[in-house]
Amino acid sequence: MIMEAIPFILLGVIISGLIQTFLSERWIARVLPGNRYMASLLGCGVGLFFPACECGIVPITRRLLRKGVPLHAGIAFMLTGPIINPVVLFATYIAFGNDWRMVAIRGGSAIIVAYATAIVLSYLYPRLPMRLREDAAAETAAGAEFAAAAPAQASIGRRLYDVMLHAVDEFFSVGKYLVLGAFIAASMQTFIPTSSLMELGSNPVSASLVMIGLAFIMSLCSEADAFIASSFRSTFSVGALSAFLVFGPMVDIKNTLMLLGVFRGRFVLVLIGLVAVSTLGVSLIVGRLFG
Repeated sequence: MIMEAIPFILLGVIISGLIQTFLSERWIARVLPGNRYMASLLGCGVGLFFPACECGIVPITRRLLRKGVPLHAGIAFMLTGPIINPVVLFATYIAFGNDWRMVAIRGGSAIIVAYATAIVLSYLYPRLPMRLREDAAAETAAGAEFAAAAPAQASIGRRLYDVMLHAVDEFFSVGKYLVLGAFIAASMQTFIPTSSLMELGSNPVSASLVMIGLAFIMSLCSEADAFIASSFRSTFSVGALSAFLVFGPMVDIKNTLMLLGVFRGRFVLVLIGLVAVSTLGVSLIVGRLFG
């Protein structure tokens, strides 16, 4: 799991460093719509341009929030990014035997779940629910940017050096949560038999809940989970498979611990609960529509 995730963590922290160095708060404020509904919708679509998995998306989201991106737009991006990016959608297409229907179901379900979760959170949390040390770090970063306020005078070499410095800091900040999460996920996969969970999937609700639980426990990278999901086609319905394909990249053991390193614990629990309920509801609708 660690070896599978590290390349995407590296990609994520480098993008985070680029955001920190080259994007100003003023530019972000000018681009983002002021309306929470439109901003959340834009956040859902940005993931098309960021080929990051659920491990690499957390440091990118943290940096965007520090730069002034509203919580609802940041969460919408964080939840959809690991699913609707072109690499994951193409992997889904190949895994399900060149079936565009599963690609559309996965992408559409992810956008619905992320959008609903982001809108609800925008009302529940008008202020950023960052951990105390994250709040302090954001204030320090803002002060440093204000003190250095002449980006045009800095050479491109110096700015790229700053990118790498930020990337290194982010890597060691989130990397420890990745290692711990991978260890816990591997332990659960070893000691909890998959067959015992599959026996519980006797009706649409329990089947979707089982697949949500499997997605959380297995903690697969979003670039690879479609190949595992396709192996369950003879056992579970399309609705249950969509629950696995949507919930896993949004919430698993690895990124839950990474989220706990950024956000307050209560917020993370609310986030997971909203994603789980939304995923369950959407999967039942998919099951009704597509059998």
